[in-house]
Amino acid sequence: MKRITKVLVLILSILLLTGCTQTLVNKDNQRVTNENTGQNLTANILCLPKDETLLNKYNENKETIASNSKYKTNLDNLVPCDEMGAWKNPYDGIWVQLFVQPLSWLIIKTGKLVGNIGVSVMIIGILIRLVLLPFTIKSTKQQEIMKKVQPELDRLEKKYAGKDDQDSMMKKSQETMMIYKKYNMNPLSSCLVMLIQLPIFFAFLEAINRTPAIFENSLWQFQLGTTPLYGITHGNYWYILLLVLIILFTILTFMQSMGSMNGNSESQKQSKMMMYMMIVFIGIASFQLPSAIALYWVITNAFSVVQTLIIKKVGK
Repeated sequence: MKRITKVLVLILSILLLTGCTQTLVNKDNQRVTNENTGQNLTANILCLPKDETLLNKYNENKETIASNSKYKTNLDNLVPCDEMGAWKNPYDGIWVQLFVQPLSWLIIKTGKLVGNIGVSVMIIGILIRLVLLPFTIKSTKQQEIMKKVQPELDRLEKKYAGKDDQDSMMKKSQETMMIYKKYNMNPLSSCLVMLIQLPIFFAFLEAINRTPAIFENSLWQFQLGTTPLYGITHGNYWYILLLVLIILFTILTFMQSMGSMNGNSESQKQSKMMMYMMIVFIGIASFQLPSAIALYWVITNAFSVVQTLIIKKVGK
């Protein structure tokens, strides 16, 4: 528990030491949008856009950007995205230096190699999953062990049902720890992958929003800066397929996680309810995700589903 707490404190500290994506507003305090994609433009971009129309929009609001202290941006200090470095930038903050800009640089460079930024986003998503493979294996093993542990935990719940005095609670806690020790199980290790992946996901989202070279590009029928909601309402119904894939692989991912929850205790029911609520929340939120982050979400969850199936098969 202490280790998990330290990780959470570290992640929170990094987030608090940095800014986040800031929406560009003009001198009348109105949001500036890209008419071609419907995207609200980002003020604190990491590099300059290549598209002349887009670059003109930033130049038109150059003074507004420079005068707003929360943007911490000076367009004169920025270089075109193709020339951007992995570490050096005019921004302060550990978050940008260690996560956002390196990811942005990696997406752009990989995009040059494969010929498409959208494909680059998906490749890097898979590479991140491979880097996290040792943690995924450990987490999956713990989920499988949980299936054996759960019946004993259910019997323990029945044994102490209705007993809420301090002595009973202490004995229940001790017996619970004995069960975990018996099966060599750490109940928090199954959350390890999620704890590591969460800041990476936020860094990906911020890198995409703050890198014009990413949201200037497209993959197949999907413009990387456009949201499914904007695409559908403007006649591009291929975005419905993207939404279906997001929801489908989110459900499959959660179903694999819920596979270890076979008991009927109150805590398990609450956990399942929370997962159902998360699926609904992600489904609704996916309407407003830029296509680039939607593609990342689909490919990483699809890869995770296949990866987990292989780990379980090999483990057996």
